[in-house]
Amino acid sequence: MTKIHEKPVMVTRSSMPPLEEYVEMLRSIWESAWLTNMGEYHETFKSRLEEYLGTPKLELFVNGHMGLELVLQAFELEGEVITTPFTFASTTHAIVRNGLTPVFCDINETDYTLDADRLEALVTERTCAIVPVHVYGNLCDVERIQAVADRHHLRVIYDAAHAFGEEKDGTGVGLYGDASMFSFHATKVFHSIEGGAVAFREDWLADRLYQLKNFGITGYESVEYVGANGKMNEFQAAMGLCNLRHIDSEISRRRRLAMHYRKRLGGIPGIRLCPEQPGVRYNYAYMPVVFDGYEADRDQIFEKLKEHNIFARKYFYPCVNSYACYRGKFRAEDTPVAARVAANVLTLPLYAELEPDVVDEVCDVILGFG
Repeated sequence: MTKIHEKPVMVTRSSMPPLEEYVEMLRSIWESAWLTNMGEYHETFKSRLEEYLGTPKLELFVNGHMGLELVLQAFELEGEVITTPFTFASTTHAIVRNGLTPVFCDINETDYTLDADRLEALVTERTCAIVPVHVYGNLCDVERIQAVADRHHLRVIYDAAHAFGEEKDGTGVGLYGDASMFSFHATKVFHSIEGGAVAFREDWLADRLYQLKNFGITGYESVEYVGANGKMNEFQAAMGLCNLRHIDSEISRRRRLAMHYRKRLGGIPGIRLCPEQPGVRYNYAYMPVVFDGYEADRDQIFEKLKEHNIFARKYFYPCVNSYACYRGKFRAEDTPVAARVAANVLTLPLYAELEPDVVDEVCDVILGFG
């Protein structure tokens, strides 16, 4: 019988470096009293990330959402942006807050990313960009998306919040499209408490993003853009530097747990796991399971796990195009695959410190319905 845990088992848990390691880094912050405004740790963190991610240019932000919102602003886009409804609120909100109109493309059945087969039919004379999302570490069909963008002269800005450190055939994910946003939120596989970055190629974007995240200030007495306060502080950068030293072992431990889940749940009728994409080096950030024709539905399994003090997450649910704030503007039924996956998906607990025995307990609860 699966035990009831005294302490809750959450769907994720923030990875933490050794306390002494982080405290030691704080000493120089205290000594310098330079807490923000692109200090020493900020610049070092930026350089180390460019090296780790294999991207030529990168700018840091207070969070990933601000990075996405400001890179969209930097491109001075107007009109419609094709994106996915199967994502976190941030993706669509960043588009809307730039005065742009989201156009939702359905997802594919295999990896839940934007369906490249449906993309081109949505392009109109008002389309200015595509904002695809790498989902659960599954990478979008980057080649086909870029081909559509090239034919219609569109920008491609990736929401890569789930894809930190991933590669496709040896190419870092941040090298695809015109720009890619990474999130370093505390719940991510890699974090800087809060934080984010935008990777890009074009030289002019470096100055523009730097200025936009600093209120649009371009000189001591010059403000040329309506910017925001999007700067990462030194405490965040220090945490990021600490965690970057341990990221490979973090991913390795997550991989072992994900493989254990796959061993227990793979091949069970009515339980659908994402197949791993060939050539992709994964970060194992999430463990999504879709219950499609299983003995119990997603909500029943969610509640049964909760009875054992185990908290999975309905992620992403609901689809963005059914949010209350967008009611009357979009229809979830226009993207039926996304709506169906959202209604049946559950992300299971996965983090480096999770014990394999707990993975077995989660699986035992799920399989107990069979």
